[in-house]
Amino acid sequence: MKFLAARRRNPLVAIGLLLFALLAVGGGYAAIASVQPAQASASSQTQVEEGKQLFLSGCSSCHGLEAQGTANGPTMIGVGAAAVDFQVASGRMPMAAPGAQAGARPTDIYTQDQIDALAAYVASLAPGPANPTAEDLDFSNADVAEGGVLFRTNCAQCHQAAGQGGALTQGKYAPNLMAATPREMYQAMVTGPQSMPVFSNETLPVEDKQAIMAYVTELQTASSPGGLDLGRIGPVAEGLFLWTAVFAALIGAAVWIGIKAR
Repeated sequence: MKFLAARRRNPLVAIGLLLFALLAVGGGYAAIASVQPAQASASSQTQVEEGKQLFLSGCSSCHGLEAQGTANGPTMIGVGAAAVDFQVASGRMPMAAPGAQAGARPTDIYTQDQIDALAAYVASLAPGPANPTAEDLDFSNADVAEGGVLFRTNCAQCHQAAGQGGALTQGKYAPNLMAATPREMYQAMVTGPQSMPVFSNETLPVEDKQAIMAYVTELQTASSPGGLDLGRIGPVAEGLFLWTAVFAALIGAAVWIGIKAR
């Protein structure tokens, strides 16, 4: 007993026990922590496989079995999850019929979980723009006036200064933005759908994108104190419309008076 008591009082034994306890705790934590990544990886792989099956059944006829593209559809390699979510969630894809441009439409072909799976599969093929995070879409502190300047500089040539959209060449058009969500606006800027150029974060930082989203959202909710806004096509065009209507009314009244005078 005296021998054991002496051993317990030895400083080296205390240090050894402390090291053993630290190794035991560290090893247990590492074992527990390694479980979660493995589960997440398996879940992600399952989603990718589901997306691949959806792609083969619904998209490969135009985009190719390996997403390499065909004469009927562009390659999907490198377009990223954001492009898939934008096109499919808005009903642009799959296209209802061949045309110059895919238009947005209500769709119930895919659920959001299926769209996420399609996006995960395409994202697994090659790096590309990812879907925006909640932080990316938070424009609560953005400068609306600065967003207006950025919009008129980069977007108004096609979408019109008030976001009403407009015609382009070869039967294409820039869509009206009055129903666009911040998520759709962000996705469109980073992926460049249809005839739209790509505005990467290097070209247009996230803060500038948020300012543009704030400006467009302001347009969507702004009142029209002057009455009928006529699509906010501008004071010159609106004035011309008014004068045309006035002159048409005066001519109609003159013709009516002339007929009655006979």
